[in-house]
Amino acid sequence: MLDAGAPSGRPLPWFQIFKYSVFGLLMLNAGQFFLQDYAATRHLFSGGLQWSQIIEGYAATIDTVAWLILLLMFELETSLLSDERLHNSWVKWSVNTLKAIAYGFIVYSLYGYITKYTAMYSFELSTIENLCDQIGQQLVFMVSPDDFAEINIQNCAELTRGETLFRLPGTDVVADSSHLALVQNLALVDVTNASDWVLIVLILQADVWIKLRHQLTHTMVKVMRFIKTLLYSFLFGCAIYWGIDGTFLDFWDASLWILAFSFIELNIFKWHETA
Repeated sequence: MLDAGAPSGRPLPWFQIFKYSVFGLLMLNAGQFFLQDYAATRHLFSGGLQWSQIIEGYAATIDTVAWLILLLMFELETSLLSDERLHNSWVKWSVNTLKAIAYGFIVYSLYGYITKYTAMYSFELSTIENLCDQIGQQLVFMVSPDDFAEINIQNCAELTRGETLFRLPGTDVVADSSHLALVQNLALVDVTNASDWVLIVLILQADVWIKLRHQLTHTMVKVMRFIKTLLYSFLFGCAIYWGIDGTFLDFWDASLWILAFSFIELNIFKWHETA
């Protein structure tokens, strides 16, 4: 029964199905991040989003799409294509070009996270003492970096609970001290997570580059695995923090990315074993 639909009696490749299902879920998350970024930019850039601010407003979306491209290129290099095909000039040029574009947007997205982190520290003390007096003034309350609540008679008394209010200059966004501290912490985790991933893929890229030149030694492999273990531990810590103080989407997405790149690590391990 388990082999139903498999060609010539061969068992279904359940591991491959599972792996590419994870890749598909990451693609769905890209759409979720776009909707989230779109909703957030309406408040953070109420005066209109300039082209120069695209990366700040859509950092998560651009970052996710770039990572998907990079993930697929690593999958091609470490699993789907043979070493002989990878040495083909056209294939090599195509893969390297797509990876270079992805790396560019990943670094650009890191800049966007840093810019957003800086913006979260740009809030200034507000003269507003009672939110309920501001109903009808188009103010929005920042609950999280991507979640904003329109102030109305039903929620104005519950949002701040008497805490000091802060306002982001040039916008209609306000937050109290506790929500602002949470948002600043989450923004810092975004920067830490993005920086960590950049370091991981640099090591992965070095791993692939050295392997294709047949210069990889056992000592190099051990050192790279040790460093990557530390870096993945930090990523796991970020995922746990998002699970506690962030959103489920952030936690879910972080977990999927760690799982997805564990497949790439497994590909590389098998690649080394067959060398």
